[in-house]
Amino acid sequence: FASYYGDHMVLQQKPSGAVVWGHGELGAMVTLTLSGASGLVIMKKTAQVKGPSGTWTTVLDPMDRGGPYALTAEQGLENVTLRDVYFGDVWLCSGQSNMAMTVLQVANASQELAAAARYPYVRIFAAAPAHSHVELEDLEQIDLPWSIPTAAENLGHGNFTYFSAVCWLLGRSLYEALGSPIGLVEVAWGGTPIEAWSSRRVLQACGLPEDTGREGPQISLCHGACFNLKAALCFALPLNVALSSSTSPHQHLSGPQTPSVLWNAMIHPLLNMTLRGVAWYQGEANTFLNTDQYNCTFPALIADWRWAFHTGSARQTEPLLPFGFVQLSTYRRQSADDSFARIRWHQTANLGVVPNARMPSTFMAVAMDLGDEHSPYGSIHPRDKQNVAHRLLLGAMAVAYGVKGLVFQGPYPTRAVLEVTRGLLNVTYSQKLIYRQRDAQAFEVCCSSQASPCQWLLAPVVAVGSRTVTLALSGCRTLVLGLRYAWAEWPCEYQACPLYNSQGLPAPPFL
Repeated sequence: FASYYGDHMVLQQKPSGAVVWGHGELGAMVTLTLSGASGLVIMKKTAQVKGPSGTWTTVLDPMDRGGPYALTAEQGLENVTLRDVYFGDVWLCSGQSNMAMTVLQVANASQELAAAARYPYVRIFAAAPAHSHVELEDLEQIDLPWSIPTAAENLGHGNFTYFSAVCWLLGRSLYEALGSPIGLVEVAWGGTPIEAWSSRRVLQACGLPEDTGREGPQISLCHGACFNLKAALCFALPLNVALSSSTSPHQHLSGPQTPSVLWNAMIHPLLNMTLRGVAWYQGEANTFLNTDQYNCTFPALIADWRWAFHTGSARQTEPLLPFGFVQLSTYRRQSADDSFARIRWHQTANLGVVPNARMPSTFMAVAMDLGDEHSPYGSIHPRDKQNVAHRLLLGAMAVAYGVKGLVFQGPYPTRAVLEVTRGLLNVTYSQKLIYRQRDAQAFEVCCSSQASPCQWLLAPVVAVGSRTVTLALSGCRTLVLGLRYAWAEWPCEYQACPLYNSQGLPAPPFL
């Protein structure tokens, strides 16, 4: 088998078929047998070992959830058997250090670790950090083989090693909601930009240099619904943004920066897997690198991963693979830098909420109200991953599992109307509003005679209705050309942004 098959694993349940693959003697026939607990043969498949890589691949018939099963591969007199295999839903979790933070590091860690024993049907696997300049067929190393979660050995293993708290808490919640076994595959590395996780197709689509070893050309900012999933092409508008212009001299980039090296070594080897969904927590590194290209690179990565997993799994992974992500939390108080705000905006393809036309079948956990100034791991690593996972769960249930009528994101403005004579701006929202932080200075207006450069002035809240916010424009003597909300690196206090809905979900930032 491929090196990441093993006892205790979870394979994707129906309606998809799980893809199983491995290595063998060139030209030989491999017989794959799935057996029940009593030894009863459920199905048999045969596959031929083909070159030049000497691999075989087969697609199992779609299976109902449950187990345990044994899975045996035979080639001549040789055989390998995997035991305690279950069928359920398989989720891939990827990103940088906030995804890599372990259960040991989060708030209420001891209680979370103690609860692990209640979830023997949530199985976990973690790839070891690795990078490569060429696309690999197999993972180089594994940090955690398929395992039943245990407090000390894996969930509580150490800091930023394994297992991911966001991934675990989401998977545990999915198990509680669905009753199906859940397989979690962690593939994360701290301090890494999106370019390292992107294939060459994504870099080409977004006009980014594919080799940082040479001088980067002028690059284009891709925007509009321009990423073609099948052709992997992007028709970028030539805005001539120099590569160096979005790179901060104060870089906090600890992992590999070279384009595609993590795609090559950590994602490409997994493409045969049949997946149910992806969870992504990344973007902090891109507040220092190619910040405004994230508007292209993130939607392009999503589309490219979907195409690659769909084709790699013999079309068993659905073409619009559900993709959930965490919008950036916070870093520094009173920072004048707006790169965190820009990345939050670009994470939605500059449309504010997801799913949207550029990012279908996606969902987002807003996290700007979960800042943790006293985190022992640095303020960029907030410990409240429970709220993050809960917000991801709501999105997953609505978008990935189609639960109707489930509110999974906070209120968003639908229109803004000026009352010029009274100097007011009335903003109407999509949901009933809960106004938590009355003295927050979260709204700003672009008060200029020209759109660029914009003079942003605070617009105090003077009234809040059921679905409306009224802002005072007393400081603005000219045209109001724009409105933004929570446009700051640290926009609000812990769980105390100005606006929420009745379900406790914060209104996302907007421009």
